[in-house]
Formats: sequence, structure tokens, C-alpha cells
Amino acid sequence: GSVEDIMQPGNKLICAGYSMYASATMIVISIGNGVAGFSLDSHIGEFVLTHPNIRIPSRGSIYSVNEGNEPNWLPPVIKYVESRKGGVGVGSYSQRYVGSMVADVHRTLLYGGIFMYPADKKSPNGKLRLLYECNPMSFLMEQAGGLSTTGEMRVLDVIPSHVHQRVPIFLGSPDNVNELLEYYARYSGKGASGDGSGASGSGSGAT
Repeated sequence: GSVEDIMQPGNKLICAGYSMYASATMIVISIGNGVAGFSLDSHIGEFVLTHPNIRIPSRGSIYSVNEGNEPNWLPPVIKYVESRKGGVGVGSYSQRYVGSMVADVHRTLLYGGIFMYPADKKSPNGKLRLLYECNPMSFLMEQAGGLSTTGEMRVLDVIPSHVHQRVPIFLGSPDNVNELLEYYARYSGKGASGDGSGASGSGSGAT
């Protein structure tokens, strides 16, 4: 293969997954027809299907973001997080942030809510890599009924410009992500809605 072979948008993915080592050793995977989780059974040395057809809740009450970067955030993110802390409209949220994308997204996938690694004044393109961090997780999230966006467009529709390209990312429960997009539309003037221009998914995944 060549570099050109991998320089494709995430909507061309046919499978994605991650492994996680915690209280249980898990593999979570999608081949384009939903998401399944397998846990290691150490007694037999095999991975057993323990989480068939994972579906993210339509709304969650946890937001996951590194609040140490708050002084450099852009207005839409500042306003959104303030609203979640203050319980505007939906009650106050809890904050959980491990600092490992896999761990934070895994929790979001199971319990709902939103994971955020936004662009900010120090990192205008975000910090996470499109091709091998954001795209696989976005594929899984959409396959589980969630949404994933840069704040301006669906992550899986971003055309990569180089192998290590970084993008901002917000992914999670559709209600949470669409609310975040409303703040982008209101406070940046260039955000998008969740109707397919800002984020889309609902289990559509890739073709």
C-alpha cells in the first residue's frame, strides 16, 4: 500500500475497534453493522461476547473534557460547559476525565454523555489525530447510534490532508452533541446542526 491508500475520509471505513485493559480486558469492535464488546475470560483464555449490540443512550449526564485547558477554550465550548455545570435546561452534569481517549470514550459509549477535545487558542486544530484516533472512535460512536463532530462538520467527512492531521472532536449521545452544536452556531457563527452537516450517524456508520 501507499500513503494515498490511507488518505481517505472516515466514511470509507469498513471496521474499527479498540482494546482496553482495566477491571476487565475488553475488545470493542464494529464491522459496520453495530458495535459489540468482548471480555476476556481468563479461565478459558478466550474473549466472550458480553456486550452485544451496544447502543449509546440518547442523552447522558456526564461531560468529559480536560478543564485544565479552559483558559484557552473558544467561546462555544466555554458557554456549553458553563451551561452543563449550571444545569441549564437539563440539570447539572458530572465531569469525568481519565485522560485516555479509549477509556473516556468507552465510558461515554456505555453510559452516554459527551467526550470533548476541542480546538483552542494554543491548538487551533485540536490535539487528536484524525486518521487513527478520531475516525475509528467516530465510526464506533455512529455505529452505536451516537454522533461525532468537529464543531463545524461530521468527523467522518473530513478529507485528510496529511497522515498526522489533527482535528477537534466532540462525540457522544446525539442529544448532547446536538446541544453542543447549538452553542457553536450561536457563539461562533459557523457551527452546524446535527442534520448531516455538523454531525450525523444514528447507526449509519460507513458504507
